[in-house]
Amino acid sequence: MKKKLPGVYETTKKDGSIYYRSSITYHQKHISLGSYDTSARAFGAYLEADSLLKDPSLSFKEHSDLRILPFGKWVCLINFRDNGIYIANPIYLHPRYFEYFLSAHEILKFDIDDLFYYSSHKIMQRGRHFFVSEYGMQTNIAGRYGIKNYAVFGRDYRFVNGDCNDFRYENIEILNRYHGVREKKEKNTVRYTARIHINGNYTIGTYDSAIEAAIAYNKAADILHRSGVRRQFVVNYIEELSPSAYAELYRKLPISSRIMHYKP
Repeated sequence: MKKKLPGVYETTKKDGSIYYRSSITYHQKHISLGSYDTSARAFGAYLEADSLLKDPSLSFKEHSDLRILPFGKWVCLINFRDNGIYIANPIYLHPRYFEYFLSAHEILKFDIDDLFYYSSHKIMQRGRHFFVSEYGMQTNIAGRYGIKNYAVFGRDYRFVNGDCNDFRYENIEILNRYHGVREKKEKNTVRYTARIHINGNYTIGTYDSAIEAAIAYNKAADILHRSGVRRQFVVNYIEELSPSAYAELYRKLPISSRIMHYKP
């Protein structure tokens, strides 16, 4: 490969056509800037990166469609310039937390403890769902913070400061950890109602604790399976109880007669 301009390398595709790779070295770190159809564009990418790394007055707001480098690369370079750490994903570091830029206007916040994970996992977006690729599968990042796939915002969890893009641990409050369980306020006490969906919602019962309601849900699912219902129910996992304590509660908890005598 023949070098024609600083940071530009000419190379050839399998079909014989020529294209140009652009790169820059900063603080002994070699950074790829992408591939381009012309040497002029590749050199422009090099010059743009050089300016970003040397001029601290340049910030994210200066990016536009007229720039050669994509916005995500700007984030990587500005973070390297300001914080001395190059991260391939569009992450900007702050004391105790970092921002992950999905775009110039869609920014997620995370605790610094999550930096290693998101440095090596690219976040993708579909509507309000944020996910990463793990072992060839798409994994919703909400699960890292105790938010179940079936959870409903405002009922099962909430963001304390009202920012739905702030995934710092202190900002996520889990209101309901279990499937089929709903909090029910009665006068000065709080009880928990368990419901299960068959052909419509069936009330299983109301219980003194969320754990009891969650176990009752599991028990109701078992009863329905034995009755011939083929629906796959989500299982509630109760980590706080030993197997013997779980079994004792499972045995004692009453279940609605509608469930006990249900016929598919």
